[in-house]
Amino acid sequence: MESFVVSARKYRPQTFKSVVGQLSITQTLKSAVKNNQLAHAYLFCGPRGVGKTTCARIFAKAINCFSPTEENEPCNQCESCEAFNGNRSYNIHELDAASNNSVEDIRNLIEQVRITPRIGKYNVYIIDEVHMLSTSAFNAFLKTLEEPPAHAIFVLATTEKHKVLPTILSRCQVFDFNRIRIEDTVNHLKHVAQSENIKAEDQALRVIAQKSDGGMRDALSIFDQLVSFTGGDITYQKTIENLNILDYEYYFKVVDCILENKISELMLIYDDILRKGFDGLIFISGLSSHFRNLMMSKNPTTVKLIDAGADMEQKYLQQATKCSTNLLFGALQKLRECEFNYKTSKNQRLHVELTLMDIGFFQFNIENKKKKSAKGK
Repeated sequence: MESFVVSARKYRPQTFKSVVGQLSITQTLKSAVKNNQLAHAYLFCGPRGVGKTTCARIFAKAINCFSPTEENEPCNQCESCEAFNGNRSYNIHELDAASNNSVEDIRNLIEQVRITPRIGKYNVYIIDEVHMLSTSAFNAFLKTLEEPPAHAIFVLATTEKHKVLPTILSRCQVFDFNRIRIEDTVNHLKHVAQSENIKAEDQALRVIAQKSDGGMRDALSIFDQLVSFTGGDITYQKTIENLNILDYEYYFKVVDCILENKISELMLIYDDILRKGFDGLIFISGLSSHFRNLMMSKNPTTVKLIDAGADMEQKYLQQATKCSTNLLFGALQKLRECEFNYKTSKNQRLHVELTLMDIGFFQFNIENKKKKSAKGK
């Protein structure tokens, strides 16, 4: 039986071109390889799962490649590339600073640095989670990092740049990795789904992308989880069921009830949400995001900020036309107050219900003012 390989490993990029969402960084690294303008130390920082260690490995492979492509990508065919792809390269050394953070670990690394490469031009030392090094380990590393041998290049990776000593930062070229955009994540998940012959609805993939919070590794892990749950047919309904996400439709219904002053129905909808096991704070946070999206939909120039598919975007546009700017702004303020005070409230259900009523009556007062104004004319 063929062993299962998780998608995050199976579809891990092997070239700069296949890295998702970090175009400016990959172009800079390719240019450095092309012009042979290589620094002795780099610091890759950013959130988890956005490609820091992956880019470090591709970069290490590219600078030792014997026959790079015209686009300055590693060829993946020469002796050096094949050794790297087969996890038997003597040129690339990885150290996990989370578990190897003592002075002794760094001294062992410094001893390794003196050894010249067996194949290729450079020995590349990738130190992951570098912020986990102890202060004494950082200090022991400083001199080597400042004046390494000509054949040594260091690539440090961290999720917490602020914990890295300023003396280390000043010795490195710093690259800040971005969270991966939802559209980029969705497109990559579509590619994986097609490659694996898996059916996946666009809206389901968008939910996965939003849940992953800009991390591709997290998105692929969630994708694998849903493949197991759905048997290879990923639908929106099955996705929100498995990930325990509140259906967007609830938020549209809540706003419709507010607009129509149906306070009783509003209470019943919230009761249904609680019965399904959702926490009130999750509901309030989601409703805040919904009102924010409606506010963005009021202006054609800000519609692109709502991060929704074409169908969902149309629904936001339609509902936004029914809502006044005063209602949207007032609701956002009241929901913010509710969210802030939720954890300290002794009766959290009542706290949310009062907020919903408050928004409902706020809309009722807006409508009354309109009617009085119309009569006055």
